[in-house]
Amino acid sequence: QVSLVESGGGLVQAGGSLRLSCTASGRTFSNYNMGWFRQAPGAEREFVARISYRGATFATADSVKGRFTISRDNVKNTVYLQMNSLQPEDTAVYYCAAAANYYGGRAASYDYWGQGTQVTVSS
Repeated sequence: QVSLVESGGGLVQAGGSLRLSCTASGRTFSNYNMGWFRQAPGAEREFVARISYRGATFATADSVKGRFTISRDNVKNTVYLQMNSLQPEDTAVYYCAAAANYYGGRAASYDYWGQGTQVTVSS
């Protein structure tokens, strides 16, 4: 079992920045590929970014490319999402997720999820 706790969400004006953190406990964090997803009201959960278990490879969705960066610190058992140039359409609940044997953007293939953190971007 892996427990994930997100933090760092909040209210920010358009053009601003936030850094989300997701800290894991339980099993060995460095064994898991990690992902960030988001879900806006009335919308499906959407892939945002992923990073491999050692941090050697990563990818971001086209909608956030060039603005969001994913990273991880396996000593601190934490994955980060640095979000710059935020826009109102980035408003959503952001979730981190862990996958033992999957590296991709499909939410259903992730094994563990955090409770989410709200990000609201005002115009």
